[in-house]
Amino acid sequence: MNDAENLIKGILEAIEGDSAYEDFPFLREGLKNTPKRVVKSWKELYSGYNQDPKKVLNATFNSEGYDGIVLLKDIEFYSTCEHHMLSFAGKAHVAYIPTDKIVGISKLARLVEIYSRRLQNQERITTQVADSLVEHLKPLGSAVIIEARHGCMGCRGVKKSHAVMSTSAMRGVFFDKPEARAELMDLIKS
Repeated sequence: MNDAENLIKGILEAIEGDSAYEDFPFLREGLKNTPKRVVKSWKELYSGYNQDPKKVLNATFNSEGYDGIVLLKDIEFYSTCEHHMLSFAGKAHVAYIPTDKIVGISKLARLVEIYSRRLQNQERITTQVADSLVEHLKPLGSAVIIEARHGCMGCRGVKKSHAVMSTSAMRGVFFDKPEARAELMDLIKS
């Protein structure tokens, strides 16, 4: 951790120049504990690297013949853009159609959390969640739709903070059958 803290001190020096330091390596009062706080925050922000989606989706139950859409919508998430290391946040809608097993709904939210708590891009989170459902639950189909606002676009660059990016990944019947996709979209809108 000391190495990471020293790197943060170097970044602070690069941002503020010599004014960040009274007497190197001691930062001015407002920044004095910033390196420790940043490293501590990283443990939470990037906790997805220490979690296994397979373990989350391993707690399944007999579907008891249920063959309709299972949808958890409006899953709030926060992530960090791998290109600028700025935050992006939004909501995810995660759905699947079970064959013989279902998973507790909190597991769908945990799956989004695992992948969003990494250096990411929105497209990758979308496909990782959809593909994990297919791999571990073997459903008739899985679908993930994510809507998010990106700090890298809002506070720098084109400065369009109200723009919302949408991504989707459709697998199985959600990809192959327009009527399944239409039913899913109706459920999300309701």
